[in-house]
Amino acid sequence: MPILPMFPLGTALLPGSDLPLRIFEPRYQQLVEDCTASPDGPRFGVVLIARGHEVGGGDQRHDVGTVARIMVETALGSGRRALECIAEERIRVVQWLPDDPYPRAEVEIWPDTDSGPVDFTEITGPMGRLYGVLDRLTNGQAPVPPASTELPEDPGARLFALARYVPMGEADRYAVLAAPGPAERMAVLLETISTAIDLAEWKLRG
Repeated sequence: MPILPMFPLGTALLPGSDLPLRIFEPRYQQLVEDCTASPDGPRFGVVLIARGHEVGGGDQRHDVGTVARIMVETALGSGRRALECIAEERIRVVQWLPDDPYPRAEVEIWPDTDSGPVDFTEITGPMGRLYGVLDRLTNGQAPVPPASTELPEDPGARLFALARYVPMGEADRYAVLAAPGPAERMAVLLETISTAIDLAEWKLRG
């Protein structure tokens, strides 16, 4: 099992997402230095904190996460850094190792399971309705999801891409991440879209 440096955060990171970070804690400054020097490339794992805080340690962590790759690193002085990262493949934590000095874990890559065919026409109507409400709510300022031709062909990756355009809380985002395969992810995402529509309509009425 590969061992990865791990960065527990207050957000569930979906594959394909951008991840900007500001590094100021000494233990994570060391993590970045070690990642930069690694022959496997500047990569680390990201997991959602189940309970606790990002700063100071002592947090409880979920075990499904994502590999993040550092694309741009900018020194800010006094060891602080600004990072621009991109989320890559999904992982599961097999075993947490001691935080010495930063979190580390044995992980395994977790590709999608074959959960059967996915009918993307099911999501077209709900996404259109959601963005119709968001457009009214934001006076036309809501970001428009990409056209289907701009989305990945792989069903699981396509659903991750669509999820990035649905307003949701971290528990829902984690449910999207942790869905075993495309069929389960579609079900989670449709429910999340329905919740987002209800919330947006409630705000419009208010």
